[in-house]
This record gives sequence, C-alpha cells and structure tokens, in this order.
Amino acid sequence: MTDVRPYTALIERLKLAGLRPTRQRLALAKLLFDTADDQTDRHVTAEQLHSEAMEAEVRVSLATVYNTLHQFTDAGLLREVVVDSGRSYFDTNIDDHHHFYFEDNGRLQDIPGAAVRLAELPEAPAGAAIKRVEVIIRVRED
Repeated sequence: MTDVRPYTALIERLKLAGLRPTRQRLALAKLLFDTADDQTDRHVTAEQLHSEAMEAEVRVSLATVYNTLHQFTDAGLLREVVVDSGRSYFDTNIDDHHHFYFEDNGRLQDIPGAAVRLAELPEAPAGAAIKRVEVIIRVRED
C-alpha cells in the first residue's frame, strides 16, 4: 500500500534540507512547491505568499512568511532574486538561470542559463571567489 499522506514528500524535502517540518513551514512549502498544474517554477514575494496563505486559511503572520522564505533560501530550497532595493522575489527554480524583469507589472520570467553568454568576468576581489552570476534584464511590454 502506498503512503497517501498529503505532506509526506514535503516533510522529507524539509528534513533533507535540514529544516524541522513545523506546521507553518509545511503549509508554506505546500503553497510554494505542491502545485497541481506541474508548474514548479514560481517567483513570489513574501506579500504574495502571505496573501495565498490567507486565502488558503493558513494562519501565519507576514513576519513568519519572511522568516520562512529566508530559511528556505538558506537551506537551498529557494533562490532570492533582488530586483530593486527592498523588492525581492523568491524563486523555486534553484538551477543556474537568469531573468527578464517586466518593469511595468513586476513579473519575472526565467531565462535558461545557457541563453546568456558573458565574454569575460572581472577578477573577484582579493580573498573572495565568484559564487554565481545572475543577470536580470529589465524589459517593458510594448
């Protein structure tokens, strides 16, 4: 008999990332990662996720949403994309890739990593190493 508990995969995902699967983490993970339409790559702000949680009747504060998103990012489950000072998105696609940022509506769209080619990078400052390169191409719809 297969295990049909709805949170089994999410519990394992959190445990593998070194996070204790609390009620609030599980509820937010379900909203982020357990999509019915197989669209797993999402870009959400803390405010958007908080709104989704309220609609799903998940009792969680905005501060808890922010903390959980940062915990998921630190654990490698999400990637934070900072588009402006004070404006961050959390990306469920943690593979190397870049983004189009639509300035008129704030939407992010993935660009495959291989689609952006940089001819040369500067040397990292003394005592530092380049971790990854992220390109955000700002666009406006016509």
